[in-house]
Amino acid sequence: MSYIVTGGTGFIGRFLVERLLERDGDIHLLVREVSLDKLERLMDRWGPASRERVHPLVGDLSTPRLGVDPAQVTALDGTVDHVFHLAAMYELESDPAAQSKVNVQGTRHALQLADAVGAGCVHHVSSIAAAGRYPGRFREDMFEEATGLDHAYFRTKHASEQVVRTEYDRPWRIYRPGIVVGHSQTGEMDKIDGPYHFFPALKRLALLPRQLPLLGIEADRVYLVPVDYVAAALDHIGHAGGWDGKTFHLVEPKPPKSGEVINAFCRAAGAPQFPIRLDARASRLVPRPLRTVVTALPPVHRVLNTVRHGLGIPKQTLAYVFNPTRFDTTNAQTALAGSGITCPSIDDYADVLWDYWERELEPAHAVPGLLSKRDRIARRTIVVTGASSGIGRETALQLGRRRAKVILVARSREDLEQTRKEIEVGGGEAHVHPADLSDLHDAERVVAEIIAAHKRVDVLVNNAGISIRRGLELSYDRIHDFQRTMQINYFGALRLILGFVPGMRERGYGQVINVSSIGVQTNQPRFSAYVASKAALDAFSRAVATEVVDDGVAITTIYMPLVRTPMIAPTNAYRMFPALAPEEAAEMILRAIRERPKRVATTLGNIGEVGYAIAPKAFDALANYGYRLFPDSPAARGESGEHDTELYGFMPERRAFAYLFRGIHW
Repeated sequence: MSYIVTGGTGFIGRFLVERLLERDGDIHLLVREVSLDKLERLMDRWGPASRERVHPLVGDLSTPRLGVDPAQVTALDGTVDHVFHLAAMYELESDPAAQSKVNVQGTRHALQLADAVGAGCVHHVSSIAAAGRYPGRFREDMFEEATGLDHAYFRTKHASEQVVRTEYDRPWRIYRPGIVVGHSQTGEMDKIDGPYHFFPALKRLALLPRQLPLLGIEADRVYLVPVDYVAAALDHIGHAGGWDGKTFHLVEPKPPKSGEVINAFCRAAGAPQFPIRLDARASRLVPRPLRTVVTALPPVHRVLNTVRHGLGIPKQTLAYVFNPTRFDTTNAQTALAGSGITCPSIDDYADVLWDYWERELEPAHAVPGLLSKRDRIARRTIVVTGASSGIGRETALQLGRRRAKVILVARSREDLEQTRKEIEVGGGEAHVHPADLSDLHDAERVVAEIIAAHKRVDVLVNNAGISIRRGLELSYDRIHDFQRTMQINYFGALRLILGFVPGMRERGYGQVINVSSIGVQTNQPRFSAYVASKAALDAFSRAVATEVVDDGVAITTIYMPLVRTPMIAPTNAYRMFPALAPEEAAEMILRAIRERPKRVATTLGNIGEVGYAIAPKAFDALANYGYRLFPDSPAARGESGEHDTELYGFMPERRAFAYLFRGIHW
């Protein structure tokens, strides 16, 4: 095989060339002389084989036969199996004359070159814009039926197809991708375009509570398509037999509506969603001349433009959002059958696109005063207490994978060193600072040590703590239970907060995350010492949050449900309880860092908190039933023995109760 590719250094082209390099044959890339350096960089990306098989054809779309040297044309005569013509002007806001020159004349010149070398087949990459604003289902065999070609981009894509259909006598195939977005696995994108124009607005929405329901507008279906699907489909269909003279719509067969797309990106951004959406298509019931007159009225026009400019959304972008055309995909789906190449749903990769935008594209268009969710983790100095095991250890490992600078705090240096090694093996950075946080002098020492060594702390995760499960009747002479839980769960955490928050306030950015318990919300029996210590920290945090909020410091409380860690091991009954894995608990903490919410809680915990406020006596009675159902463990009673026969009696009833109140530690 031998190929000529125009637009091979462009966004779609670079991924197509990667696919072609997996096959045999030489690849001749049209490239302007000023872009030879760009081609060199791409060959570094494509690997050593590309330097032997990728050959530049210096030329330009504006010149007949693309301006390729006649000697090269002669050398290629009779050797080219496929010409992939991707080069075009895709910017909707570009000058109409420039679009015509590149998209229409450029296609004509590419066909001249293909004819001159006797190419086997020309693969013309068009766009769904070639259908214009056709009101209804647009089949792949439709062309002349296109209507609403008033926009220059739509008009030139339609005209370039006409050049292929009417002026070229050799075999051809036409491909109409939808709105091409980033790579579905990596998020890679080369510019701000299409739906990306909405991202800064969504980032502003992320400042609102995530649970806040918003009222939005539902427009038409949106045909987003990731670049890797387009490249894979071009490669596969281009080499499949029997499809000459056919057109292929490279879009999702069952595309989402615009509101569904916005909600997918809202979830990725951590912003509230639009559960209630007004159907904008109802406006079509109003005669178009009347709509034109109304929107042209100076007050209306001014308001619409103010909103659009404030959100940074070009007017032309809305042409794709409010488009009544439906695109049939029969040819494309038939040609791709059995290949394993399918167009993924936006729900499957919206978060990947968002992450790449925040890391690589957004900084040049940053919303003042806002940090990307990734930047709240990567390169941040994050202290994690209790990092030697359980939730703390797993949180530290996940932070390390996301390139945070992790400060590990716990009593055991040996266990912390093991955590550090695992983080560093994965390419992360971690530092060990052992301390006994139940000793306030040691807690004060480690604060000073960390500040001296690392200069700053961006996030403090107060995870270290102890839990005691013992009923009141067994605690009458155990005041020390209450003292030791307060000592580490409250005073130890408080000592760290008082040590690190001054620096956060001075720098104007920081976060304290307190890992509390669902028991604070549901008032669990047998946990009075533990719940009281966590509630004390909760109350302190609510009070001081009002003092530091304007300093850029967030305080987040996580009401953690039951997690299967060494802390719950002494209670044998918990072996039959449903519980979160440490990985799931760590993800709650990471989400708190990314989104900086006031609180993170489960649905059951919230129900318990509200229910107790409304009907406290009823909740006391319910909790008392659980108290009677699950007695104190042998360890709480000071007895030896691994099993407790009383505790394991009536298993079905206890198991059912545990699963009904999933996540609560009885």
